[in-house]
Amino acid sequence: MATATVGKYDPAGYQLDLNEWPKIVAAPPGPKSRECHDRTSKYMKGFSGQVKLFPVAFESGSGCTLTDLDGNQYIDFSSGIYVTNLGHCHPKVTEAVQYWAGKLMNAHDFSTTIKMELMEKMAEVLPSNLKGFQLYDSGTTAVEAGLRVARAATGKHEFISCFMDFHGKSYGSVSLAQIRSSCYGPTRAPGFHMVPRPDPYRPIWTKADGEIDTDAYITFFEQYMNEGTAGQVCAFVLEPIQGWGGSIFPPDDFFPKLRQLCDKHGLLLFADEVLTGTGRTGKWTAMEHYNTRTDITTLGKGFGNGFPVTALCVDENIADVVDSVSASTSYGGNPMACGAALASIEVIEEEGLLEHATALGDYFNDRMADWTGKYDIVGHTRCKGCLMGVELVKDKETKEPFAEAGKLVYQKAFAKGLAWIPAGHILRMSPPIIMPFEVAKKAMDIIEESIAEVQKELA
Repeated sequence: MATATVGKYDPAGYQLDLNEWPKIVAAPPGPKSRECHDRTSKYMKGFSGQVKLFPVAFESGSGCTLTDLDGNQYIDFSSGIYVTNLGHCHPKVTEAVQYWAGKLMNAHDFSTTIKMELMEKMAEVLPSNLKGFQLYDSGTTAVEAGLRVARAATGKHEFISCFMDFHGKSYGSVSLAQIRSSCYGPTRAPGFHMVPRPDPYRPIWTKADGEIDTDAYITFFEQYMNEGTAGQVCAFVLEPIQGWGGSIFPPDDFFPKLRQLCDKHGLLLFADEVLTGTGRTGKWTAMEHYNTRTDITTLGKGFGNGFPVTALCVDENIADVVDSVSASTSYGGNPMACGAALASIEVIEEEGLLEHATALGDYFNDRMADWTGKYDIVGHTRCKGCLMGVELVKDKETKEPFAEAGKLVYQKAFAKGLAWIPAGHILRMSPPIIMPFEVAKKAMDIIEESIAEVQKELA
């Protein structure tokens, strides 16, 4: 699959004085944050849910820290929004962007030396069958390109995706997921179908022993293709691990069985790794955890460590199809973007960050192992590398979601100096993969303390 990392993690450059970090000097959101947000929101509309819940205004970031306009100092436990895998303003990434910003900002899709080097590095580190690449500036654009490739490669036009996945905000990518906005019309685009995916905590089909029955899901997928589609399915499109849905991890045998189903019916397997790729889970791609080959993979978010650059990656057997789908873009693959992406890959290699992300994941799993026993409102915990979820419930037998608890835990932890991501009743966590263990422990202390306080308040 992918080559091994070559470096060794050294926390020296990322250590924090935990007497100073986190540090709250003005109860957030403080007066300067509120003024900035009020002036901004007079004109800017469409803020995310996390901003609406906690409208701080940030001034700077370094490594795994953030500082707001009031001088409050936070541990960043979200990596922006799964973006700054290497922390904020990593010197090597910053230098690469600055260099190309001063030399060549855009050359459309002409070749450049930095693009050449990035292509060769991607071919080296990604799963060995992925040999055709194109670059974009947003995840949804890369996903849309992947849909065009799947149709062109197979001559078919239908797609199957899964409940609670998220793939972007343009019409094709939205049609792969829930549609809850009238701006997209009364229905998803024609030919887009959705099926449930296996969630070990909330299974639909189980075996006699109560364990999730992965075979039943695969059987249903096959039945649905036969009965619920026009027989023109070209691809299954899935997140390997659901992000927006709440860090939902499938059973280990799910993707190998789905691969077999795709091969049986001549379908492509399309893994949207915009969120899960580039080291987030301790592998270059999350699908490597499941030893499963994909035909199409998309990368983004951490791919450029904050610089807007994403990638479409296709199997060598269909690589030439990319030429037929009008693949180029105005901004994709510009020298600044290529510099950021190449530098990010090199940092992961040079600093041994795949191994470190894996070790952090082991720590997080150990730390959360007893939370379901200690706290009545914690129904389930899960983690791979630096991608985590904690599910809060009103009752462990019924597993009724506890959205109010999720909101309060989010706000309490943020007020204590932890910048992170809300998701209703599921606490989502995605710390930078550079984070030292001491800082990770401090962050988990804040989360656990906040859970305990909320449980007491809502009892």
